[in-house]
Amino acid sequence: MIRGEKATDQLPAAVAEAFALGHRAERESGGAFAIRRPGPTGEIVLDPDGVVKGWAVERAAEHLRALDATDFCLSAGGDMTCRTLDPDATPWRIGIENPFDTRTLIATVPVHTGAVATSGTAHRGNHLVDARTGEPPTGVASVTVIADTLTWADIDATAAYAMGEHAADWLDTRPGRSYLVVWADGTTSRAATAADR
Repeated sequence: MIRGEKATDQLPAAVAEAFALGHRAERESGGAFAIRRPGPTGEIVLDPDGVVKGWAVERAAEHLRALDATDFCLSAGGDMTCRTLDPDATPWRIGIENPFDTRTLIATVPVHTGAVATSGTAHRGNHLVDARTGEPPTGVASVTVIADTLTWADIDATAAYAMGEHAADWLDTRPGRSYLVVWADGTTSRAATAADR
């Protein structure tokens, strides 16, 4: 039941799809990511934020993908999905904010077609928690993930951030992902495309 109101099979298709993504992400993250998690006083809260932003932007981008001969880069709160039809064209250059000084970039990511999402607390404070404990993770300042879709870039960035010091180890197990983890001490771990400015 959702808040005791409706069984999942009674939800509108779009809502059921978002919930299914959340449940899959919970399984794949070992419970670090969950759309139902302990709240500040121990009560279970419904928090689909880690799913719906990237998923909604991907749905919006379908209208752009339907346009012939159109490149695009669609941003929502700094998370982006991009398409470049000519593989020899100059890629989009996506800046990754420095979580310790958001006026500066810590890296840039070249993207022809794909998505980039960052999770961290630089703009919204301690809103991210490890769903297994209900507590904010430690040791990590931000996680950026590059993937084929913004849905999974956003989910994986949030899940990895929730894992704190295990963020990079978990991302290494995710097929088709590149990443940049900025640790609380200012050091970084990366796989593939992120490049220092």
